[in-house]
Amino acid sequence: MGSLEEVHMPQNGINHPGVTALASAMKHNSNLRILNLNDNTFTEKGAIAMAQALKHLRSIQVINFGDCLVRPAGALAIAETVSEGLPILKELNLAFGEITEEAALAVARSVKDKDQLEKLDLNGNYLGEDGCRAVKESMESVNMGALLGSLSEDEGEPEDDEDEDDEEEEDEEDEDEEEVEEEEEEEDEGIKLSTPPSAPRPPDVSSFLSFPSPDKLINLGAKRAALIEQQVDVSDSSKTAEAFLKIASVYKDENTEVKNAVLESIDALLIKAFSSSSFQGYSFVSCVLVLLGLIKSEEKVKPMRVAPGHLLALEHVVQQEYFPRENVAVLEAFLSRNNKALESCVNAKNSLHTTLQRVRAES
Repeated sequence: MGSLEEVHMPQNGINHPGVTALASAMKHNSNLRILNLNDNTFTEKGAIAMAQALKHLRSIQVINFGDCLVRPAGALAIAETVSEGLPILKELNLAFGEITEEAALAVARSVKDKDQLEKLDLNGNYLGEDGCRAVKESMESVNMGALLGSLSEDEGEPEDDEDEDDEEEEDEEDEDEEEVEEEEEEEDEGIKLSTPPSAPRPPDVSSFLSFPSPDKLINLGAKRAALIEQQVDVSDSSKTAEAFLKIASVYKDENTEVKNAVLESIDALLIKAFSSSSFQGYSFVSCVLVLLGLIKSEEKVKPMRVAPGHLLALEHVVQQEYFPRENVAVLEAFLSRNNKALESCVNAKNSLHTTLQRVRAES
């Protein structure tokens, strides 16, 4: 295709021949920003193929190869690619990949010049106490300690014969690919696979806020509102505005479950924010308008693409008791203008504008 910007294919049971085929395709999509293949089975061969493909992707921002069994050789190959390029990389996830200390250190060193990096995840690997300490020290030495994810689920140092077992598994797979496929087909009959599927990771609020989707929000469970409320620093009006719009972006008027989850999460977040005496309501509204592209900022802020959900969620918010009435007039003034950013959401815009007029008249 050559035009892809995001690829999400988690938990598809893809082994290294499929991963290698995907790698050969990905390198032709030079504008790719997000590559999420979490919880597939790369093994070293697939990981090395992906590392080669990544060399062609200078626009990549998020690489999620967690739970992919990239193993030491694969991690070293990826580290080499990262150190040589990928200038705007923001997130690298190599968690739960059977990576050992030496390879993990290579990965940590590879990100030292990535000034846009926000997170490096190496949790659940085979580092051991000394390895965990060395990786932390490596990141702290370049003032990136805060960007390293938790290492609390590290598996400790690997058994001596583990690498040999892994090599034997890959050799057997190469010798008879069809035999492996037959084993997978017979899984329901009780045959044990050589590489069992990884247990699903617990819901991750930061993952949702980084890349929102309706499914991610629902999967956060009944405590989603409290989890989001804990994650966002409501003392910062800009961060609160950004979180609000990210949650609102997945609003679906026709899907009651998603709609209720969005409104519940938004209410919890903003009740906490506006109940704080130090929270600046006008600043919050200004940040929302900037992020929606309705006013310009002195700082270089890239507006997001306005979705109907943004405006419909905002319509809900302005009718709530926690939302200050003095901010309604500000929103109405900017929503009444003709703006190209709102051209794709005319119905939602008109509905919001009508509600703003009614609320202002009632106050």
